[in-house]
Amino acid sequence: MRYTTVGRSRLEVSQLCLGTMNIGRFADREQSFALLDAAVDVGINFVDTANSYGVQGERGLTETIIGEWFASSGRRDRIVLATKLYEDQGDWPNSGGLSALNIRRACEASLKRLGTDHIDVLQMHHVDRRAPWEEIWEAFSVLRDQGKILYVGSSNFAAWQLMAAQHAAHELGSFRLLSEQSVYNLTQRSIELEVVPALEHLGAGLLAWSPLAGGLLGAAPSETTVGEGRRSDPSFRERQAQQSEALESAAAAAAGFGLTLAQAAIGWLLAQPVLTAAIVGPRTADQLSQLATSLDGHDDRGALWAELDALFSGPGAAPEAYAW
Repeated sequence: MRYTTVGRSRLEVSQLCLGTMNIGRFADREQSFALLDAAVDVGINFVDTANSYGVQGERGLTETIIGEWFASSGRRDRIVLATKLYEDQGDWPNSGGLSALNIRRACEASLKRLGTDHIDVLQMHHVDRRAPWEEIWEAFSVLRDQGKILYVGSSNFAAWQLMAAQHAAHELGSFRLLSEQSVYNLTQRSIELEVVPALEHLGAGLLAWSPLAGGLLGAAPSETTVGEGRRSDPSFRERQAQQSEALESAAAAAAGFGLTLAQAAIGWLLAQPVLTAAIVGPRTADQLSQLATSLDGHDDRGALWAELDALFSGPGAAPEAYAW
């Protein structure tokens, strides 16, 4: 396993982060425990979750299962734990968003479900356009002063929102954003236009969610059949058909280096200088083990990364991408 620091911080994390959306949803407790154990066994020390993950009618179930794993395994001190808040947890006012009241309530509830006394990285799951930054940063500062959180991150922010957040933090003498969690993969590279340059300027880390584009980069079209879950979705089949030529070419290029398409797609992400970690969400320990090999021989694959860049070209950086 490879490790890196998050942005300009000294926080050291594995370059693969275990995403936990499947825990409690497609994986039961026993399977989830096995997956978490396997993550630690391959060297992953970074786990990402959210207070909204679970099943319909039981949001927070994922955090609860992770908390039970901490209690049974005694491995809390081996994990950099990140969770998120924003989405409504009920139908009553102040059950979602980034008000000071909800930030406090959501943090307390997550701590209880996770069975821990602190959250390493508390992330805003989405921007709240109605919440003043002064209110947001004050709430986070109180939680940090109480020892309940260590760092604050964002997710799904535009570049200007990242800059506004950091400017407000600076004005208030508060701490800065540690990281931004954005969708980023070979087929979805729009953040390279402005978000990536903003993160480089701010010295914040990038955590890439959906690194396999919802399974699109999991395998070449010729290697897949209509099955359960995403691959049975007509929209998935449509996206796959639209990019079938590039996907087949990418799979062939990856095979030339002894890799699957999924391994190559993760490896390409890890080769991007701004990236801190790719958030992978396997359902089984075997799937996780296969993805972990994405880091093997990482320094000898420049030709492969260049070929993938050409097959799935990005937009470039602003303003050069659209102006002289």
